Amino acid sequence: MANVTDLQTKYSKLAQEYSKLRAQNQVLKKAVVDEQANSASFKEQLKQRDQSLRKQEQEMDSLSFRNQQLAKRVELLQEELAVSESKGKKGKSKADSPSQHGLETQSVFDEDLQKKIEENERLHIQFYEADEHHRKQEAELTTRLQELETDSGQHQAVVDGLTTKYMETIDRLQSDKARLVVKAQTLEREAKECRMRTEECQQQLRRCQSELNRQVKQSSSVIQEKVPFNDTKFGDYNSLNVPPHNRRHQLKARDVAGQALSFIQDLVAALLNFHSYTEQRVHIYPLDSSIEPISPLNQKFSQYLHENAAYVRPLEDGFLQLHQSITEDTVTVLETVVKLKGFADNFSSYTGFLLKILPYQLKSLEEECNSPLCTAALIAKNQELQSDMKRVTSVFEKLQIYIKLLALPSVRQDAMPQSSTSAVFTQLAACLHSLHDVIKEMSKHYNQKASFEQELPTITQKLCTTTECLLGSLGSLTSSTGKIATFFSNNLDFFTSSGYSPRGSTVALNPLQAESMLANKKKAAAYIHAIKQGRPQSVPYRDALSNRRVLTSSTESREGLTQQVHQSQEKIARLEQEKEHWLLEVQLGKVRLEKENQRIADLEAQLAAALGGSPNSQPAAAGTLSESHEEAEEEQQAAGRESALCTSLVGMLCTTLTVEHGGDEESREQLIKTHYMARVGELTTQLQISDSKAVHFHSECRALAKRLAIAEKSRETLSEEVKLANQNVTRLQDELTTTKRSYEDQLSMMSDHLCSMNETLSKQREEIDTLKLGSKGNAKKNKGR
Repeated sequence: MANVTDLQTKYSKLAQEYSKLRAQNQVLKKAVVDEQANSASFKEQLKQRDQSLRKQEQEMDSLSFRNQQLAKRVELLQEELAVSESKGKKGKSKADSPSQHGLETQSVFDEDLQKKIEENERLHIQFYEADEHHRKQEAELTTRLQELETDSGQHQAVVDGLTTKYMETIDRLQSDKARLVVKAQTLEREAKECRMRTEECQQQLRRCQSELNRQVKQSSSVIQEKVPFNDTKFGDYNSLNVPPHNRRHQLKARDVAGQALSFIQDLVAALLNFHSYTEQRVHIYPLDSSIEPISPLNQKFSQYLHENAAYVRPLEDGFLQLHQSITEDTVTVLETVVKLKGFADNFSSYTGFLLKILPYQLKSLEEECNSPLCTAALIAKNQELQSDMKRVTSVFEKLQIYIKLLALPSVRQDAMPQSSTSAVFTQLAACLHSLHDVIKEMSKHYNQKASFEQELPTITQKLCTTTECLLGSLGSLTSSTGKIATFFSNNLDFFTSSGYSPRGSTVALNPLQAESMLANKKKAAAYIHAIKQGRPQSVPYRDALSNRRVLTSSTESREGLTQQVHQSQEKIARLEQEKEHWLLEVQLGKVRLEKENQRIADLEAQLAAALGGSPNSQPAAAGTLSESHEEAEEEQQAAGRESALCTSLVGMLCTTLTVEHGGDEESREQLIKTHYMARVGELTTQLQISDSKAVHFHSECRALAKRLAIAEKSRETLSEEVKLANQNVTRLQDELTTTKRSYEDQLSMMSDHLCSMNETLSKQREEIDTLKLGSKGNAKKNKGR
């Protein structure tokens, strides 16, 4: 059972770690995909910018070449203009009106040329600025692309490592799952077999119970009708007021104490582990004692925690003594269980230990909160743990009070009535359930705190290992307290019921009545043993019935009845004398038997010693042995000719037989009784085993159902995440389409702009050519003139 619980705890830890790593893997995958998409988009943008840059460089080269041509043409035009001006000055006197017209035309050409030059300079400046801006953007995008490629490589390495780790974890979990499935199938087969055997045992038990009930009813009717007890003169001292010894109650008490002992042992082991791992954690966090000294408060706290075994171990020892004191031959009630006082004292000492370390626990958590690396979430969890520890100590104080109240009747009589005892047991059960709830809440808060501590940058492997061990001890402590609370609630009816009480009274059993009960039990056992041996003389059953009929139907006078009473008294006195005589004879027979056994042992020793001696010693020893055997046989034959009364659950039979026939009847009755009692005990044991296995399988099924529910929840969560991821992919695709469309629009606009620029340049070339032709024509006209 403990192995299955540990395996379930490990499996739940692996599942939690797997879910956490899986969530991290999803986030990393999403980040890698986003970075890859960004990198691809940046590469595409870089390609487009390179293409546009090359186009602009080509255009710049063509524009610079064209500009050079225009500059040369302008120089030629300026030279021609200068020549024409010089020539115009010479022929000014000859023709004023034509020269005036040429000057006006030349001034118009000069203004147009100046505008074209200014426009060309402006275009050069814009082109230079655009080229510089493009180079800066190209450098920035190249740097960012390198950074993104580096981050993408790192993310890919992390994703590969996590994928490998996840695959190993998945393989390990699959192997564990297969092993658990095989084990579950085996347990199911065993459960089916146990159920079949349980049904068979229940049928046999019902048959035996019906037979025993019939016999008990028959015996009870015989006792009530034929053997009335009418002596009620001294009711306070009547032996009938002493309750009978309840063997079934003792067996149940022994079994319950054994189960409680196993649960107490698990609780003690969990408490020892919890205090030990807490001590280790104090030495590691918030300051590592191997690097720097811890605070004086934590040193004192560690010293107290180191002494936990001196307070926890006595709990197991005290309850072990209590379990050993409960046997089949004792009377188990609160008034007679003396060992419960020792267990209560040990529990009180452990409660005092918890009260002593509580301030140090709270101060230690405050010191963790004052650490510079402690986040707000960790501070909140530490505050919750402080309240949990206060509640745990308070619950242990309540348990101490209730256990002391239960141990009080064994120290002082009439300390607590039966109703108060039932109320104390009920409150103790509720207090155990509250302890389980508080420990469970503290374990949950520790788990959350550990998950937050995993995110700290200064976390060490040593602290992680200690925290995992501490969480495991808290899980064991939660399991053991839950088992104890469930066990106590299931057996609450047994604890509150009075197994022993005097007839016609509701007062609890006191130790004197318990001693009387045990004395009566021993007397009854001795009497039954004497009946089986055939030694006591009693009235036959048929004679007793006939005598009673005679007595009830008699109409004799008072004197006759008085005479019969005197005769009966004389007969009783004679029978008492004979009883004493036969008791003395029995004692003498035992002494003789011991002497004979001693003499036989001496003779056997002499015979063994004389084996290597003279041959005459062996016949002498053999003769002595034969004489002793003959004497013993004569005594047994003389004792076997007495009248015996055979009493059993089947009926009563009075016969006067030899020892051989009496031995057959007694052995037959004893064999039947032994067989039925052994069979009933065996069936009871099998039924208890089947019940325990059924409870175990029920808990296993509940655990599997919880795990299935958790798996369903995780599946729903993952499906939601997949839906969100699909929505994100759709959104990114839409954004990519929109971006692509915008880029295409920009490219088309750029191409249109370039076309317009080319058209403008071609127009400018045409105008320049026109101006050149015009200037050449004017020059020729001027030369002709």
